[in-house]
Amino acid sequence: MLNEYGKWHHPYKPAKEYNKKVAYFSMEFGIHQALNIYSGGLGFLAGSHMRSGFELKQNMIGIGMLWKYGYYDQGRNEDQTLRTDFIEKTFDFLEDTGIEVEVQLHDNPHVKVRAYILKPEIFGTVPMYLLSTDVEGNDHLSRTITNHLYDANEITRISQSIILGIGGAKVVEALGGADIYHLNEGHALPAFYYLKDKGVTKKHFAFTTHTPEKAGNEERDARLLNRCGFFGRYYTEEDLREEMVNDGMINYTVSALRMANKSNAVSKLHAVVSNNMWKDYSGIGKIIPITNAQNQKFWQDEEIKKSWEKKNAKKFKARKTELKQELFDVVLNQTKKIFDPNILTIVWARRFAGYKRADIFLYDLQRFEKLLSNEKYPVQIIWAGKPYPKDFGAIDTFNHLVNFSKQYKNLTVLTGYEIELSRKLKCGSDIWLNTPRITREASGTSGMTAAFNGSVNLSINDGWIPEFEKNGENSFVLPALDHTLPVWEQDQQDCANLFDILENEVLPTYYNNPKKWQEIVFNALTDVIPEFTSNRMAAQYYKELYK
Repeated sequence: MLNEYGKWHHPYKPAKEYNKKVAYFSMEFGIHQALNIYSGGLGFLAGSHMRSGFELKQNMIGIGMLWKYGYYDQGRNEDQTLRTDFIEKTFDFLEDTGIEVEVQLHDNPHVKVRAYILKPEIFGTVPMYLLSTDVEGNDHLSRTITNHLYDANEITRISQSIILGIGGAKVVEALGGADIYHLNEGHALPAFYYLKDKGVTKKHFAFTTHTPEKAGNEERDARLLNRCGFFGRYYTEEDLREEMVNDGMINYTVSALRMANKSNAVSKLHAVVSNNMWKDYSGIGKIIPITNAQNQKFWQDEEIKKSWEKKNAKKFKARKTELKQELFDVVLNQTKKIFDPNILTIVWARRFAGYKRADIFLYDLQRFEKLLSNEKYPVQIIWAGKPYPKDFGAIDTFNHLVNFSKQYKNLTVLTGYEIELSRKLKCGSDIWLNTPRITREASGTSGMTAAFNGSVNLSINDGWIPEFEKNGENSFVLPALDHTLPVWEQDQQDCANLFDILENEVLPTYYNNPKKWQEIVFNALTDVIPEFTSNRMAAQYYKELYK
């Protein structure tokens, strides 16, 4: 039996300027700690978008996946190193819509996909439809497709894209159809192929690309995708040849860029990089910038907000000290170390990946030892973040930092990096450290939510930072390097520059000139709001991508 959300429905009358019906497809959504079906940045961004859609009364819905085991739960082995736990999730606040569609996968024409609704009143989002194949009547293999976000098995990953894309498109059809089908990254590409065959024209397709390097954009063998049912029907060799790039491959991003009426990158710099990256492929229009952002109402501490609005430094400091203590309680509980709220606290927290360089301090151990033992300007450093469960290089970096930090009372590595820990880290840090190799970070939104809460960005000048930074006034920015330099040289120079800025600018300002430090903090808050809030972003999508 269908509930009220068995048809396109909102608890409000959509605002006139946001009246177009938009279905927003994303493989992950970071909505709330209790709904842990996300891995990181892409999910946090999509979650903020859904919250702002609700706040602005947009006629939008979210289409996602109901991951039975989420991404993974980050635990510890006996020696404190990383353990990946897969624990079944049950979400009693989700309701069955009664919508069930069938999708062809491989040789099985009848894989059932059921849609569950996250109602707007639960977490303050637009209606969100989460898809599951863990449905009675499906064979065992089909039921496991929606077990793990970003499953390491290639065939399962392809199946997940088909479920999100074609299954999601069929659910939207059952709801009454949409004016715009918006793919957040290329994971749901099968939606475009399926809808195109159903007569939906290009003007109804929108696409957001997030990955600024070719290797990070999914590319798979065209014949394999065809056998899996990726295109919604069987393509002839001639059909496939039209879609192929790079000797028999289908590149999800290239196909989505070709099929979309409008496409966007997620920062101004990323738009330059993306247009350059795909310029040699035919049939791709201009990629416009719509800079990522995060939801202020959800991420910002209320007392921090009030003290900034009144420019009350005393109240800000008192609240910041409380927030630091809350974070340090987690540190104490997890690693039995007592951190001091009066000491400058640096946090590096995001997905562990080689190019993000979590271990940049360790590139010069001599200088790092000097920094850690400086009694005049003491520091505390916290790392947190989840590597992909099969990214063994990133897991090794994580574990190396765990083992290295055991020797020092002012270093620690936290596990369980999800929304609640992320919030504590942003509220309880003084410095938010961002160290990707330049041009590799499309946007990077964690620094925005850190700035919402009075944490100062110390960053490579990449992603969103060039649109925000006033070096020494609202942030501290490393000198830009030539990104074509050998990686080893880039690492060496960035590491040296990072220590220079910390030793000569950040630490002396924090300890010797607290008034100037407070000015930088308040400047950052003023410059990040409202420009880097998701209400601006959600409005911009309607004005620029959906028109």
